[in-house]
Amino acid sequence: MRIARNVCIDDWRKKSAELVNDDWQSAEHAVSGAPEPFFEQHERAQKIVREMNSLPPEQRQCLELKIQGYSYEETSARTGLSIDAVKSHLQNGRRMLWKRMEAALSESQ
Repeated sequence: MRIARNVCIDDWRKKSAELVNDDWQSAEHAVSGAPEPFFEQHERAQKIVREMNSLPPEQRQCLELKIQGYSYEETSARTGLSIDAVKSHLQNGRRMLWKRMEAALSESQ
């Protein structure tokens, strides 16, 4: 969920910067279409969920526990993996999820 939040915030910041550069008339037009960005954000969140579900089970499980706030030690105890394995799965899972989300977002634009 944190990854989804950060992706949405990054996208919102990019769009906000574009609005600042446009004239007032264009900004008013963009505001009149406000529901569309919420729909787009929901779609992105759904993509993140789908991509997380497609990760290898160990990576997905470690990511889910990290998102829920568990420490490396707690995640290690819950999964039966070593702390180094947890760290490795987290790093690889984050990297893979980030690459997949970048590809999915660039395809939709």
